[in-house]
Amino acid sequence: MENTITQSQKKLFQNTEPQNTQAESQNEKTPDTQVLNPDLSALESAGYERALLVGLNCGTTQEEFSRSMEELKSLAEACLMEPVGVITQNADKVHKALYIGTGKVQEVREAARMQEADVVVFDNALTPSQLANLQKEVEKPVLDRTTLILDIFATRARTREAKLQVESARLKYLLPRLVGMHEALTRQGGTSGSMSSRGAGEKKLELDRRRIEKRISELNRDLKEVSRERQVQRKKRQEARIPLVALVGYTNAGKSTILNAMVDRYVQDAEKKVLEKDMLFATLDTTVRKICTGNNQDFLLSDTVGFIHKLPHGLVKAFHATLEEVENADLLLQVVDASDPDHKEQMQTTQEILAQLKTADIPMITVFNKADRCGGEVEYPAVVGEDKIYICAKETASIERLVQVILERVYADRVQAEFLIPYTHGDVLSYFMEQAQVADQAFEENGTRIKVRCLKADRDKYQNFLAADRIR
Repeated sequence: MENTITQSQKKLFQNTEPQNTQAESQNEKTPDTQVLNPDLSALESAGYERALLVGLNCGTTQEEFSRSMEELKSLAEACLMEPVGVITQNADKVHKALYIGTGKVQEVREAARMQEADVVVFDNALTPSQLANLQKEVEKPVLDRTTLILDIFATRARTREAKLQVESARLKYLLPRLVGMHEALTRQGGTSGSMSSRGAGEKKLELDRRRIEKRISELNRDLKEVSRERQVQRKKRQEARIPLVALVGYTNAGKSTILNAMVDRYVQDAEKKVLEKDMLFATLDTTVRKICTGNNQDFLLSDTVGFIHKLPHGLVKAFHATLEEVENADLLLQVVDASDPDHKEQMQTTQEILAQLKTADIPMITVFNKADRCGGEVEYPAVVGEDKIYICAKETASIERLVQVILERVYADRVQAEFLIPYTHGDVLSYFMEQAQVADQAFEENGTRIKVRCLKADRDKYQNFLAADRIR
């Protein structure tokens, strides 16, 4: 199901008090149904789909489950849907055929009819068989959390690379679920051949499958080319020996805000800024900007796709070429919304996703953003220990303090040295002027004397030019 959304879309209603209805199921422990009351005329004019949300809690805390359902509501709204009801169930295990209990399925079907829902959305990934069975039982289109996230990614993708990655993830997720997408398959008999004995529905299913498999192969080739292009770009950056700092973290934590604030302060080029919105997955395309702080203390800042609870593994794989920027970073900045009461759980989600990447040996600083929204309980900008900092990305003082922390970390391997470079070796002098932090420079009879902070490797490489009386 295709959905579109504009960036200026706003919420059209607020939830009213939930109304409980009773429904019994053999497998359920604590059933719960909520009815939401949106402005129907506003929804119809805006083109919203009416969505019934369904969640199953198997072993998680009620707080965590409620948080997941709230996030599902936000995902549905981002897909141009308006939740009209919420049905939840606590159970010991997932029903293999229907995901939820048989009695609860009947409740979902009745609630979808009563609330005039256009679609039923489940708060977890459904197996192909569960999807097919549920669509037959509830007699409505059925989507799951993964489908919503993929739809949002498809809407937000802007560059060719992001579009290829999203399309690949969507098709790979769709392929095993094609049967559930076809409501009926008719059969024909009496003839032989691989296709002749199949009904019209089965023939269409087989054609769709072949078409998707062909497209996936094409996308894989294109993505390999994208990966090669990124490797070339990355090699050039590595040759320039400029540290790479990668922003990572939960969606809507303020990564793009930090990047834009640094561009405003140090680059001063509005065209280098990225989309900055208070919305889920506002930015999908990895952006790398050179932050010039002066005195040859530059670094590259990479803004990557945001993470979310239950982020589909297929998306992580599809975005691997993009996330390689994280794997090759010299420093990670985990951006956290300090004002969000669930920020600890969001940090855990980020760590779980980073664990799928090769980031274990990369140093990381946790940036607690939006400290100004913590009701005065947190002082900022403030560095806590060696790997935490509290900031407000909207304020220049916070950005300058964050940059100072970054420089201290990425240039920590620099050493002080003093060189006396003969005038006949102007190329060596030019190298240090471009690559090192020059503290002092003097022109003497035998050459140019410079005091610098440089890489230890550079000091060792040019040790013949070290001023013997000032080696450190």
